[in-house]
Formats: sequence, C-alpha cells, structure tokens
Amino acid sequence: MFNKESLEYLVALGEVKLLEIDGQQYSTKALHRVMEPEPAALKTTTLTALVDYIKSDFDIKASSKLLIHVISPEKVALYSELRSDAERESYITCEALLPDNIVFDRFIDTEQFNIMLQSSFVENKDRTLLLKVTGCVKDSAIKEIGDDGVSQAATIKTGVASVNDVVVPNPVILAPYRTFPEIVQPESKFIFRMQSGPRAALFEADGGAWRNEAMGKIKKFLEDQLQGVENIKVIS
Repeated sequence: MFNKESLEYLVALGEVKLLEIDGQQYSTKALHRVMEPEPAALKTTTLTALVDYIKSDFDIKASSKLLIHVISPEKVALYSELRSDAERESYITCEALLPDNIVFDRFIDTEQFNIMLQSSFVENKDRTLLLKVTGCVKDSAIKEIGDDGVSQAATIKTGVASVNDVVVPNPVILAPYRTFPEIVQPESKFIFRMQSGPRAALFEADGGAWRNEAMGKIKKFLEDQLQGVENIKVIS
C-alpha cells in the first residue's frame, strides 16, 4: 500500500497523476504492488521425502509455523504461515507417481485387462477371481443372465477339454494404486462387465468415497511421522 509520500513522489516524476472526484481518489495509471520474493518450491514424489525435508530444518527456521495441505490423494504441499503481505511461501510439493495403464469406464481386451490387474492393483480375493474369469474365458461366450443388466455369465475353460458357465462377480472390491506408496491403498467397489470379443471393463461404483479415505490416511501417516515436530499443522 502506497503512503502519501510515495504517491507524491510518483506524481512529481510525472508517472502518475492523482484526481479527486466526488471525494474519491483516482490515479491516471494502474499501480501494482511489488511482491516479496518467494523461493522456488521443491518437487518430490513421496511422502517420505516431505517428512525428511521437514525434519532436516534445511530451509525452515525452527520457530516457523508450517501448514501441510493434503490437496488430493495424489498431491500434498507444505506452506509457511501468512507473511506480512498475506501470502504464503510454498516450500515443497509432493505428487505421487501412479501407474498410467489403469483404465476405467471403457471396455478393453482381456489380455490388456489382465496385465492392468496384475501390475496396477493390490492382490486380493476379487482380483484373483477376475483374473481367473478373464484369463480362461472362451471367445464369444459372454451372455447376460436375466434382464437387469447386472448379472452376467461367462463360459470359461476349466480343463483340457471342458468348459463351464460361471457367474461373473458384481460388484467387486478392488484396490488400484491411486495414492502414495507409503499409504495402504484404499479398496472400493467396481462394476465389472464383459462383452463378446472378449472384452472387459471396470466402472467405479463408490461415488469417489475412496478419495476421502485416501486423504485421511495420508493425514494420519504424516501426523504419525511428524510426532514431536512443533509448530506444524496437517489439514486435508
């Protein structure tokens, strides 16, 4: 905020003229506040790096107040307290490295589907069942049961020369890798569907509740790791 002396100095230089209209002051040119310098934020991919940075006291004074904001399941940032200009410094940002082969809401061939399940989902009972169904399915054997659009059956090969009809599980509980590796990946419901070809697809069915669970786990992890560190607050 310019004081009277500063404005008069600018007027004297001929850069700004001040006008008073109806008791209000106006300038002939826009004035822009000079911003305080800010450090370039570090970028990491793990929560461990964030914890190590805070504990190192490398850039931050011991008396400084810090704020950790869990922005999303994939992003966390460390900020300073408000400065005199009502701005915050951003010290470090963590963005999780996530698999790029996870496909939702679209049918893909069963070979690609199997690779996705094995490489990008935590092993559990339903993942094992889906791998069995899609790995042994007989081409063009997918059929619907009833007319509710929910239950399906697939003809899968169960032996050298035998095939059986099995009911495709629906919904299924799966845990894709969707947040930082230090966190137990949250499980959520998915609608599993198959088409002739054969092709398979997963549709998210929890309304995004897994995001709140993941962010809560990140907050808990950071609070546990930073016990004993004063002047720090974690929000999500």
